[in-house]
Amino acid sequence: MMKIEIWSDYVCPFCYIGKRKLALALEKTSMKENVEIIFHSFELDPNAKKSYAENMNQLIAKKYGMSMEQAVAANNNIINVAKEVGLVFNFANLKPTNTFDAHRLSHYAKEQGQLQAYTEAVMKSYFTDSLNISDFSVLTSIAVAVGLDQAKTLGILESSAFADAVRQDEANAHSRQINGVPYFLFNDQESINGAQAVETFIAVIEGLKKA
Repeated sequence: MMKIEIWSDYVCPFCYIGKRKLALALEKTSMKENVEIIFHSFELDPNAKKSYAENMNQLIAKKYGMSMEQAVAANNNIINVAKEVGLVFNFANLKPTNTFDAHRLSHYAKEQGQLQAYTEAVMKSYFTDSLNISDFSVLTSIAVAVGLDQAKTLGILESSAFADAVRQDEANAHSRQINGVPYFLFNDQESINGAQAVETFIAVIEGLKKA
């Protein structure tokens, strides 16, 4: 059984793309059923607000000192990269937000054996369905859809439950000098930083299979 640990954030486009590339590599190496995947919390911007007046293109332009045209072009490039691995990114309607509560809830999903399904559902809700993934009603709907208990979910969201677990994941990342995501760690031996080519994932997986 191969263990793959992944540090990622739900609003990171390359985390979703990298996650899909890993899935494709696991299929091509016939390792889909012989792997344990563990997602770890990582916030790209812990100080992000829950909602913004600006859209994603405006925020990118402001953050990187770009024109609107440059920001749109940059985001269109990401949309095209996502499309190559079968993902639909709806950048025009994205709702930039804070991901701390989504990460807190992920630790409940992990306890219930639903972490992979939850992670996929949150990312799809954000990038494809243009939902605000800090909204408690949105998170509760996602949780219920993947088989988690509605009352328990609301109780977690309305408390500070699993806050320490999120902070511990982030502290572990920093102790490993992980400063950007996605970051993939295979069997505590090999790592891939970023959404590399599917072939790169295949090479690492095949190498560890032979070891």
